Amino acid sequence: MANQKMNVESFNLDHTKVKAPYVRLAGVIKGEKGDIIKKYDIRFCQPNKEHMKMPALHSLEHMMAEYSRNHSDKIVDISPMGCQTGYYMSLVNHDDYEEVLHILEKTLNDVLEATEVPACNEVQCGWAASHSLEGAKEIARKMLDHKDEWKEVF
Repeated sequence: MANQKMNVESFNLDHTKVKAPYVRLAGVIKGEKGDIIKKYDIRFCQPNKEHMKMPALHSLEHMMAEYSRNHSDKIVDISPMGCQTGYYMSLVNHDDYEEVLHILEKTLNDVLEATEVPACNEVQCGWAASHSLEGAKEIARKMLDHKDEWKEVF
């Protein structure tokens, strides 16, 4: 089954060959009206070797979703991977990889400066009890410490 071509792009990626952390273009979708969505695989942890703990991953998701939009109006979505090793970030009509790295860096620095997790309450969050500000900061700090490796996927 491992050699069979799958519909999901990341299922076709050999997770034993990648070297996290990295940021890679994972997909491009062209809309009927000409819009282009680019999806980036932002891998924080080495697949099948380490993962983010759910409260920290959840808090980092809230923070990246909120803060990234302070740096770009092209962000469509930032979503955590179910394997808990990274996130997908989608942008519309944006094709500057270096700027994507810059947006990520500024966003992660915002996480380090944060004093609370945005929307961390029962009104705005579906599982408000599962958050860790310090855990999110630890993940952001580790990712930033390896910024010079982000372009190297393999």
